[in-house]
Amino acid sequence: MDKRLEAGWFQRIAWSVLAWGSIGMLVWVPFLYVAIRRGRGSDWGAFAAFALFDSVMVTWIALMPEEGGPDDTILGLVFIVEMLAAALMLLFAVFDRRTARPAAPAAPAAAYGAPPQGPYGYPYGR
Repeated sequence: MDKRLEAGWFQRIAWSVLAWGSIGMLVWVPFLYVAIRRGRGSDWGAFAAFALFDSVMVTWIALMPEEGGPDDTILGLVFIVEMLAAALMLLFAVFDRRTARPAAPAAPAAAYGAPPQGPYGYPYGR
């Protein structure tokens, strides 16, 4: 099962913007897309890791008793590291590079003795 999932820079940047723009809540979506399209075990593992991480972060934020404690600094640093890791993976590691497409075959040469193309003239049949 050696499927390739090629993506241009626009698609890679769009997935990264989705992750950053949703403030990390939808960071698992691009990895689900890749896992469904390509189906590798490592892709499903990356999706599971980011989905689990997001669910743990939401629970951690909901259960924090107060603001301004040392937990806020740790939470912020963990969040930034997670977002940077996701962005770098989406930009450089997850998608395969585009392969060069073969050149289109040249038009076949005229056969020996083929009649030459006639000049353009009166189009109404003479």
